[in-house]
Amino acid sequence: LPSFLPSFLPYFITLHHSFHYSDPGAKFPPARDRYHLYVAYACPWAHRTLIVRALKGLQDTISFTVLHPTWQRTRPNDPNDTHCGWAFAKDKDQHKDEPNQPFFTNTLGFGTFPAVLDGCEPDPFFSATYLRDIYEACGDSTGTRSVPILFDKKTNTIVSNESSEIIRMLNSEFNQFATNPKLDLYPPKHRQEIDEINEWIYHGINNGVYKCGFSKTQEAYNTAIASLTDAFDRATTLLTHRRYLAGDDDDNPTEADVRLFVTLLRFDEVYTVYFKTNTRSVASTPALLNYCRRIYKLPGVKQTCNMQQIKAHYFTSHPILNNYSIIPKGPDFERLLMQEP
Repeated sequence: LPSFLPSFLPYFITLHHSFHYSDPGAKFPPARDRYHLYVAYACPWAHRTLIVRALKGLQDTISFTVLHPTWQRTRPNDPNDTHCGWAFAKDKDQHKDEPNQPFFTNTLGFGTFPAVLDGCEPDPFFSATYLRDIYEACGDSTGTRSVPILFDKKTNTIVSNESSEIIRMLNSEFNQFATNPKLDLYPPKHRQEIDEINEWIYHGINNGVYKCGFSKTQEAYNTAIASLTDAFDRATTLLTHRRYLAGDDDDNPTEADVRLFVTLLRFDEVYTVYFKTNTRSVASTPALLNYCRRIYKLPGVKQTCNMQQIKAHYFTSHPILNNYSIIPKGPDFERLLMQEP
């Protein structure tokens, strides 16, 4: 893991790389209802995949399961195994008649968070309790156990757990099943520009907020917040003069916009408070606020945004930052997105 992150954070590491190919005999050929996403509404990396699935119109082709936002000890009976990560919600039908509904706490035992949660489901294939169980069922016992996972239901195999790879698969490999096949989020003539934008947005903003939040020295934080602020201002300048980040078609977003949006959505409600990224805010930056409104109102995107679960995850899953898992009320950023400029 990067040095600025605690060892319990299962982000950023890619373990499984396998692109879909349309060629005859491909190991993972595109097909309807063969592949399944394991995601969390809370996780920005997983959120990318849900947005691309929606924009391409793949709702009837690729199913998904949402994990519970509050991390748990994944081997609670083993004192030597301290891994914390994603857990599946409890089955609401199984517990519907119980007077005392099951709940989770944070990994230190504080807080009470409903284990039966709207929008989250039990595991449909392995009856797993934790996402870690999915990895281990697929033969991976040493990895990061992160979301998203693109899972092949036919072979019980993890195809990929790298979000940047998965969104490109969804963009290009399932067009025969998509309701919006003409949308290309990674058009060949703009790929170099998109790659360059992705690079500085990833280091300065997507990953930049984590560098700020998990800095262990003032010097590290000062460096991280300066880099984040510069990247934030760079994006502001760019989007002051255009609707989307890349390309020459102001009517169509690209994957660069998906990657930036998921961080900006969480910025004011979570990162400004939790990760100390308070040199800027989206709400007070008209170019970025209107840009977020534009993305939010694209077909299907709003349905992928769940601020309740976003906040629940961040503020209840990292006792190192929020011991008692108190969730701030926040400014209701989604309400701003529903307003007209």
